[in-house]
Amino acid sequence: MKIIKESNISNIIIVSTIFIISALMLFNGYFFITKQYEILDAHIEDSKKTFVENKRNVLKREVDAIIEFIEFKKKRTPMLSLREEEILKQEVYDWIRHIRYGGQEHNYIFVYQVIDIEGGENFAKMLINPNRPDLEGHYISDSYTDENGKAFRKIFLQDIHAKGYSFVEYAYKKPESGAIRPKVSYFKRYKEWNLIIAAGAYTDDIDQEIEVAKADFKQKMNLEITSAIIIFLLFALIANAFAVMLGKHIERFLNSYHAQVQQKTWELENLNRTLESRVQEEIKKSREQEQLLIQKAKFIALGEMISNIAHQWRQPLSQLSALLITLKLKYAMHKLDQKSMETKCAEAENIVEYMSHTIDDFRNFFMPNKDQKAFSIKKSVEEVLRIIGKSITNQHIAIEVHIEEDAQILGYKSEYEQVILNLLSNAKDAIISSGTPRGKITILLKKTAHAVRLIVKDNGGGITIHPIEKIFEPYVSTKEQNEGTGIGLYMAKLIIEKSMKGKLEARNENGGAIFTIEIEKGFKEALGGSPL
Repeated sequence: MKIIKESNISNIIIVSTIFIISALMLFNGYFFITKQYEILDAHIEDSKKTFVENKRNVLKREVDAIIEFIEFKKKRTPMLSLREEEILKQEVYDWIRHIRYGGQEHNYIFVYQVIDIEGGENFAKMLINPNRPDLEGHYISDSYTDENGKAFRKIFLQDIHAKGYSFVEYAYKKPESGAIRPKVSYFKRYKEWNLIIAAGAYTDDIDQEIEVAKADFKQKMNLEITSAIIIFLLFALIANAFAVMLGKHIERFLNSYHAQVQQKTWELENLNRTLESRVQEEIKKSREQEQLLIQKAKFIALGEMISNIAHQWRQPLSQLSALLITLKLKYAMHKLDQKSMETKCAEAENIVEYMSHTIDDFRNFFMPNKDQKAFSIKKSVEEVLRIIGKSITNQHIAIEVHIEEDAQILGYKSEYEQVILNLLSNAKDAIISSGTPRGKITILLKKTAHAVRLIVKDNGGGITIHPIEKIFEPYVSTKEQNEGTGIGLYMAKLIIEKSMKGKLEARNENGGAIFTIEIEKGFKEALGGSPL
């Protein structure tokens, strides 16, 4: 079942927009509230640490102040007798018993008279404890534990023995309520009187501050949530209106597009009804153009053939003319004997036979092969050079052939030779067109384990068409419009790749063009049939 249709796309846009916005707002709200609670927890933890640290500083200051006061009193009355020292101690103890600090009644000072600093069941006597006056004058044990099982007296004795003071946290009964609450105390030893003076403070006061902070936070969060809901509703209203406008606009666009599609469909149907006749007409035109092009190519090939025949016959005709002039001269001078006549006739017959053999070479060259046959690449190159060689060397272009080891391939000999002829002819034209003073065409034969490569190189300036592969496309030529059809290399590539299943490639190197004909060894036409 198709959910999204042209008829309901407007509603889908509206609903999806509201859903996406709601999901984003809920996610952001959850993330915001969670983050605020994390910040509150971190703040509470920091507040607790700060509160306890402040309490410790106050306790240390109070105990240190008492010890400093004792030292001050002793310095004012030096050389005390035992009785005078006992009176001073009682004054100090009475003063300590009434000390309160921090504005809290339960913040008091308590003092131990040390019996054994190493600890034990009766390690000390309780001298002052305003919270527990019933313990004053009694021996106390270091094995005593608080409500949580913590032997805090052992802990502070170990610290005092090691460094002279100790901070210990434990649970103890609070004076006002009698409830057990967390407490932190500071213990410090006063060796002159063999005392441990301590001050403690309850840390549950921070709980009230935390509750106040939580209440403020909840109030702030309620305000934030209310503001977020209002903003969400306002934003949702704006987004909804925008979605409705967008949906209507899309709907109008789709209706217009649908009308255009219907118009194009009608035009396409009308085109399809006349397409076949148009295709046939274009095919006919294309064939006519191809026929004209082929005829033009034939005329050009015929002209080239006649030109090559003229180059091949020019020298033998000159020799035959010279021979006839010699015969006439000897006859006029009455020196033409039978032997001379026979010799000159034999020379004339050799020249005529050479010219006849040239005609046979051209006729065989342009005669298409119907069947594949094994043929020699070296002999094919020699036959092509017999046809076009004179026309190249007459342009003062050197031809170098490097075929150290011949190779046999299976294919269409005349077509292979047509490709070589086309490459040599193009190389000659390129050298002439570039005006290279010392033109040279090099033909090399290289063999690998799987293929035979015939390479034709020239120094005619290279191929100027980019990309270079475009040279093998039909109707592409570097020659003037009236000098070439642009199908020579196209036909050559078809012959090598389609008829002989090889490769014809071109590249520029060292100021010239290099064409490579590669045929696999043992090539055999896969599909059979006549060659191109």
